[in-house]
Amino acid sequence: MAKPLISPSLLSANFANLQADIQQINRSEADWLHIDVMDGVFVPNISFGFPVLKYVAELTEKPLDVHLMIVNPEKFIKEVKDLGTMMMNVHYEACIHLHRVVQQIKDAGMKAAVTLNPSTPVAMLTDIIRDVDMVLLMSVNPGFGGQKFITHTLDKVRELRELIARTGSQALIEVDGGVNLETGKLLVEAGADVLVAGNAVFKAPDMGEMIHKLKNL
Repeated sequence: MAKPLISPSLLSANFANLQADIQQINRSEADWLHIDVMDGVFVPNISFGFPVLKYVAELTEKPLDVHLMIVNPEKFIKEVKDLGTMMMNVHYEACIHLHRVVQQIKDAGMKAAVTLNPSTPVAMLTDIIRDVDMVLLMSVNPGFGGQKFITHTLDKVRELRELIARTGSQALIEVDGGVNLETGKLLVEAGADVLVAGNAVFKAPDMGEMIHKLKNL
């Protein structure tokens, strides 16, 4: 079985010392850097905007995995692209015309991902699964870090894995929320390809060692 990709979530970093934290991620085995953009409308919190992310993009050596927890994410495709983003991720629940948004992301030269909230069934992806490069399953309700892992997510990972196999999709499965060594192992066993870890990485005594352990679950 292939090792999972690890995408540490910048939301859990020390915002007063982002440069030091990003440098630690650069030196680690992390595959991507996960960035949660929140607008206080789609989710009950505000994180950071593009003036901050411009500097984050300059500092990081990892591909950017940008997760837009915002309404009307299609308005910001150019700004996300200008960061040098590898993967732009939008919520199923935030896009009335999801197929169009996915195509716009790809036309801009990025990979396209779609996120499902915990209460949104995997079956809602049936008509889009062949068009996306990745699906992110939220294993907590989006908006805050440090929440408890929703165990039903394991069933959703298995169901999504079946949908991908049945349709011939090449989409990766990413999971975000409450991911640590214990839940990460269960997620990988269920079929997850990418683990987003926030507190587990940034609050660890040794971030590099924690990422190493997550890579080798």
